[in-house]
Amino acid sequence: MEQVIFKDLGRMSYQEAWDFQTQLHHEVVERKLALRKAEPNSPASGSGLHYLLFCEHPPVYTLGKSGSMDNLLLDEPSLQQAGFEFFKINRGGDITYHGPGQIVGYPIFDLDRFFTDVHRYVRTLEEAVIHTLATYGLKGIRVEKYTGVWLEASDEKPLRKICAIGVHLSRWVTMHGFAFNINTDLSHFEHIIPCGIVDEDKAVTSLAKELGRIQDIEEVKQRLQHHFAQVFGFEFAIPVNTIE
Repeated sequence: MEQVIFKDLGRMSYQEAWDFQTQLHHEVVERKLALRKAEPNSPASGSGLHYLLFCEHPPVYTLGKSGSMDNLLLDEPSLQQAGFEFFKINRGGDITYHGPGQIVGYPIFDLDRFFTDVHRYVRTLEEAVIHTLATYGLKGIRVEKYTGVWLEASDEKPLRKICAIGVHLSRWVTMHGFAFNINTDLSHFEHIIPCGIVDEDKAVTSLAKELGRIQDIEEVKQRLQHHFAQVFGFEFAIPVNTIE
């Protein structure tokens, strides 16, 4: 069974977290190439060691490589005045928001040790969040043509996105990941067109908004850790406290 090192980075600037995951990604790729060179005929290619990072960021907007600047509704002076940072980055997808009260997850997985299928990888990320939502009595769903996890529309509420996903792969090693809204200030999404989706029948939401109260984010992290290990079929290299 694959071993994953879990690190909760706490509150960390986006640039610092990006630099750290880039460093780990480089280490995993280098280890993989060294093992492949040492054992070229080994049926089990890959590094055999992976990372799962959780963190929160100060308010920041990030734009994926396929995104449009038109989806950022603030100019640079307004961004600075409001206290937001902005980064163009190398993940897929369009623009999104990260901020306090959100679980941002960065899996650095060598998919040669799991499955070499990008679409399956994204679906599996979604599955971990869907299982976690179920423990709170919420039914997470997928929406055709869009990544991420959503909650169904009803007579009173539109289709609502609760978790955004954007990934980058190099040599089948993953970077970036997901942003799961827990106690997130949803008003910060008003300064962007989230994920470039202009449909009026779609919105963003959070676990706190859906359940009507602020959530224990540490408890959510533990539930999410458990379901990540379950859907990907790995174990944590150093045991962590998880909740089913």
